[in-house]
Parts: sequence; C-alpha cells; structure tokens
Amino acid sequence: MSISAAFIKRPIGTTLLAIALLLLGSAVFPLLPVAPLPQVDFPTIQVSASLPGASPETMASNVAQPLERQFSLIAGLSQMTSTSGLGSTQITLQFDLDRGIDAAALDVQAAINASSG
Repeated sequence: MSISAAFIKRPIGTTLLAIALLLLGSAVFPLLPVAPLPQVDFPTIQVSASLPGASPETMASNVAQPLERQFSLIAGLSQMTSTSGLGSTQITLQFDLDRGIDAAALDVQAAINASSG
C-alpha cells in the first residue's frame, strides 16, 4: 500500500486537509520575516569641505571637482555622491562590502592630501 492510496480512498478528508493547510499558510504568511532587501551596512565615508562665502557653482568647480577626481582613483569605490551649497560641499563615498573601512579611510585621506597640493 502506497502513501497516496489513503488519500485517494478518502477524497473528502484529503480536501479538508488541503483547505486546513491553505488556511494555516494564509494566516501565518504575514508573520514571515522576509525583507525585499537584506539589511547590509556598506562602508561609507562622508567628506565635508567649506569655503565661507563661496557660491555653489564655485564650490562645485573649485572644491568638489578636484576631490572627486582623486576619489575616483580609489580602488573598491562603488558609489560617489556630492552636494554643493553656499560655502560648503559634501561628498559621500560608498565602498564595496569586501573593502575595509580603515583602509578606505586611509585612501580617502591620501586622496584629500593629493588634491590639495
């Protein structure tokens, strides 16, 4: 006698069991801890520069652009975002997951020193 023979002989019991499993699954489904994206903390460094009284255009061309050129040479950099405003510039650098934040910070400091000279 096979396992399926018991279910074939009792179709009403099989139907009730299937409905019970469906209802149980429907009730428990919202409780499952499933996220659309995993919670991952990317190594991120934010660089701020200021030049009091400078226009956003001046900050972008004279401060942010040379820094961005140097930052783009850093290995493992996956994303760079910059924002220039009145007298200040903020550059956010996001690195690959396998990149150590300490080594990345040293590379960022070296790039800042190289761009200022």
